[in-house]
Amino acid sequence: MRNLIRRLRWPDYLILAILALFFGYVWFTIEASLNYNWRWDRIPNQIVGYHTVREEYFVGLLLRGMIATIRICIYAAILAVILGTILGIARCSTNLTIRMLARTYMECLRNIPPVVVIFIFFFFFSQQLVDALDLARWSRNIARNEVASPLWEFFFGDMRRFPAIISGVIVLALFQSAFVGEIVRAGIESIPRGQREAARSIGMGRYAEMRYIVLPQAYKKVVPPLTNQFITLIKDSSIVSLISIPELTYNTLELVASSRMIFEAWLTTAAFYFILCFGLSRLFARLERRREGQQ
Repeated sequence: MRNLIRRLRWPDYLILAILALFFGYVWFTIEASLNYNWRWDRIPNQIVGYHTVREEYFVGLLLRGMIATIRICIYAAILAVILGTILGIARCSTNLTIRMLARTYMECLRNIPPVVVIFIFFFFFSQQLVDALDLARWSRNIARNEVASPLWEFFFGDMRRFPAIISGVIVLALFQSAFVGEIVRAGIESIPRGQREAARSIGMGRYAEMRYIVLPQAYKKVVPPLTNQFITLIKDSSIVSLISIPELTYNTLELVASSRMIFEAWLTTAAFYFILCFGLSRLFARLERRREGQQ
């Protein structure tokens, strides 16, 4: 912290002063114009509360939403990387049909507003898949099983909402896979052609060439943009609140509707998203520096 303060110059102090004046003006406007009654004392109970009758702590509405957001983003990121890798390889295929199908999928998703994509995938694919597999009945049976339920709830939360969570994961993964596929394609095409020709000259097939020569090198180059895409995924996850997925934004809407704590709830939610995204960006930057140092 001391080193950071020493590096600050007068333009930095000027920017900080302007920001302080801006937020002060916004605060004054809310107080003077809206006559808003701040109730920050109720926010801690929406994060971690204490039940006076049971004499135990419980997870509040906002923290439950935050945990659900983290779960959805982790599972969606894993699925998006798998699908995106397949799309990236397909974009570099020698088969024109496969290449054009992959390009059509990726270009459509990258040039359509995400809200539209979310609704299309939810009603025409994700929800149909959940109904076809009868996940609602299966998840209710798991929720009734006192032995198996705690383990499943650790990974997926309330099993009665399992179909909704799976729908959100599928929707986000299908949307993000288009961007991941483009990143993987760029990584594959960055590998010099000489290496691929050398692999073919020693008798390697297309599959072995991709597995042992191209993809290991490509993934080293695409790790930084993939980490940035994961942070983007966290912010985009708020879109699934439109299809009633109980994540952070959806729970915030419920809190605002029930308590009318508009500014307190949304400012707390913004702080949650900022802490998560900024913390991950710093973590990824440190890991990247460490990897470069080892090289």
